Amino acid sequence: MHLTHLSLTDFRSYPRLDLVLEPGVTTFVGSNGQGKTNLIEAIGFVATLGSHRVATDAPLVREGTTQAVVRSRIVRGDRAALVEIQIVPGKANRVRLNRAPVPRALDVAGLLATVLFAPEDLALVKGDPAERRRFLDELLVARSPRMAAVQADYERVLKQRSALLRTAGAARRSGGRGDLRTLDVWDGHLADHGAELLAARLALVEELRPRVRSAYAAVAGEDSPTDVDYRSTVPYRAVPDRTAATGHTDSGTELAPGAPDVSSAPTDQAAGQAPSAGQAEGAEGLDAARPGGRPSRSDLRAELAEAILTGLAAVRSQEIERGVTLVGPHRDDLLLSVKGRPARGYASHGESWSLALALRLASYDLLRADDREPVLLLDDVFAELDVRRRARLAALVAPAEQVLVTAAVEADVPAELAGVRFEVSSGEVRRVG
Repeated sequence: MHLTHLSLTDFRSYPRLDLVLEPGVTTFVGSNGQGKTNLIEAIGFVATLGSHRVATDAPLVREGTTQAVVRSRIVRGDRAALVEIQIVPGKANRVRLNRAPVPRALDVAGLLATVLFAPEDLALVKGDPAERRRFLDELLVARSPRMAAVQADYERVLKQRSALLRTAGAARRSGGRGDLRTLDVWDGHLADHGAELLAARLALVEELRPRVRSAYAAVAGEDSPTDVDYRSTVPYRAVPDRTAATGHTDSGTELAPGAPDVSSAPTDQAAGQAPSAGQAEGAEGLDAARPGGRPSRSDLRAELAEAILTGLAAVRSQEIERGVTLVGPHRDDLLLSVKGRPARGYASHGESWSLALALRLASYDLLRADDREPVLLLDDVFAELDVRRRARLAALVAPAEQVLVTAAVEADVPAELAGVRFEVSSGEVRRVG
């Protein structure tokens, strides 16, 4: 998979840009603030319908204008697709595929697969759980585009349910009872959508684990014990089937029994210190009485949904009091460790970078295994690495079908990534080699 054309209209600093791209390595060199990252951001937007830099679309539209347009031509094998996204702040984005309107922007999610390496990746290790949940969910969509709708449905139900809890809580604090007649209905919807998302995440983590370990050793140059695990607020113990969850091959994972005490954690700020599901004490998982504890494919999501309902019932009074939903995938975390200790808070700067790069490289390997060779985007990442990690990363990504690199100075880019070179200056992009 690769891009052959990128066109921007009023996107960030670019009033207009038409760029022809080729397979192989392409490097964009220019001083900071000249627009290099804007190019990477535009390509990433086509892939994920979101920015890795900002939470809303408004900053993507050039100042003084009302909308931006991103067009790209994607080639995969002998097939090509032209994607056009019209970004209008405050409104739904309009999307065309091969010049024909599509009903929803989500219909093109995952059409382009990318893996982005960026300075912000350090937040995958040192940042809040939301960063790691986003990493998992974006990879799920890249592998199985239908997961975009699953995530959107879950977020929609979560928003509605939390609004109901806030309203009811406020009414009770003012002496009323609060109308909770529809809460059971919203619980059911949340459990159904949450179970599908949770099953997919659990299986994904199991597939990531060996790849992260291997990639960490390759980047760091040492075989330090590295691990990834999934901690959930859902009281469940199971071995999920990826085929049932997302249509890929079975891989299996385990979430130990017992629900964490959600009254005191996990919030995004405190989740790094909260006990994992495997460490939590309390009620046994739902499958404790089932021999072997392994659900069938058809039962998996139904049992996860039941687990979510059980968890919600256990904390309902707390949820009404606080006005938030305390159980579900939106409060989970991806646990990362190096040398047997939590990476967040204990890993050195070099170890943190090696682990962040390992997560991205593991994503690349998974997508390749799915026959979805992604476009690799390396945004000024070499400036963050020492010489040894630069060389190792370059050797690992150089064989990819298309690699797009940005750098402030050409010397930051290892020789292994020699290829087409563009100079970026004052919003203009000019090929120089």
